Amino acid sequence: MEPYLNQEQLDYIHAHIPENIRLLESLGRIPAPSHQEDQRAAFVKAWLEKEGAQGVYIDKAKNVVYPLGCEGEGPVVVIMAHTDIVFPDTGELPLRVEGGRMFAPGIGDDTANLVQLLMSVKYVLSRRLTPACGIVFVANACEEGLGNLQGCRAIVDAYGERIQEFLSFDGYTGCVTDNAVGSHRYEVTVRTAGGHSYHNFGNANAIYYLSSMIQTLYEKQVPKEAKTTYNVGTIAGGTTVNSIAQEASMMYEFRSESHACLEEMEAFFQSVTDTYRKMGVDVSVEVKGIRPCRQGVEEDALRRLTERNRAIVEAYTGAACQAGASSTDANIPLSRGIPANTLGVIRGDLAHTREEWIDLASVEEGFRIALAVILHYF
Repeated sequence: MEPYLNQEQLDYIHAHIPENIRLLESLGRIPAPSHQEDQRAAFVKAWLEKEGAQGVYIDKAKNVVYPLGCEGEGPVVVIMAHTDIVFPDTGELPLRVEGGRMFAPGIGDDTANLVQLLMSVKYVLSRRLTPACGIVFVANACEEGLGNLQGCRAIVDAYGERIQEFLSFDGYTGCVTDNAVGSHRYEVTVRTAGGHSYHNFGNANAIYYLSSMIQTLYEKQVPKEAKTTYNVGTIAGGTTVNSIAQEASMMYEFRSESHACLEEMEAFFQSVTDTYRKMGVDVSVEVKGIRPCRQGVEEDALRRLTERNRAIVEAYTGAACQAGASSTDANIPLSRGIPANTLGVIRGDLAHTREEWIDLASVEEGFRIALAVILHYF
């Protein structure tokens, strides 16, 4: 006896696995860098409309939004999966099927999860189901990297206090995110006079000062209150081997589940940059992204949401489902006091690499989880 889905629903899922995989193949080839999700957004909007969804629109943030039963000012639940992937490709993405696996950049993060959301919406439409409260289905933009969760921010801004719960499908099966890893991301640029490496020897070198600054940042002992990390992810600068570098830059971030820890890291970072400015070094700092931590969430409501979703995952996987912190679209609602979870509905590996793959045998399992999660609200 299935605990959440009846036999008709299980039969529907099984019968639609070939369509699920065909949709995955189609969507998985469409490029979607953050801020450039237009092709996927257009595809998803057209697909939903073909399935009978009415009132679907693409907002200014490039989210595809399908509000169902959201008239008036009553409570709503937001359910989303993101369209963007981490790779900059603007041409068709390479995709192949081999040994029961589908390989493509971004195929698990987050294409397969988006497909499970879409196929669940198809079931809702096919059965003309009425939600217990308003449901806002979203294929959202700008979850990855420097997208800075802009798509999710736009949805939470739009619906505000009406949102009683929030869900996103992201990552791999077996974990529910119920806490937010906050992050601050900066581009730091150092500029100096530079000059010819021989004739102007002794002039200030931007690369030297940037590398010295990095060394100082890496001497920081991280706070112990909560897991806190930092990283210099990229460096760039200089022109030729015989030129004293006039400019050098880096991308720097720090992360934590704790506001207090983020504040400590922020204060240290600002003190370092200020110190180099006082030494006469031209240092500019540009904010590239701020992801907030959880705050103000009613803990019992969050616990109930998390336990329900963990139970669904465990029912259809037969394995324990862990809950923990991550950096996902759930950061935004969690930072605004809204109970939120992110969970994966596909099995795979090598996310954020061009060799990412998903296990096609897990599509049916993931479809069951996604539909059971969604049907709770119907």
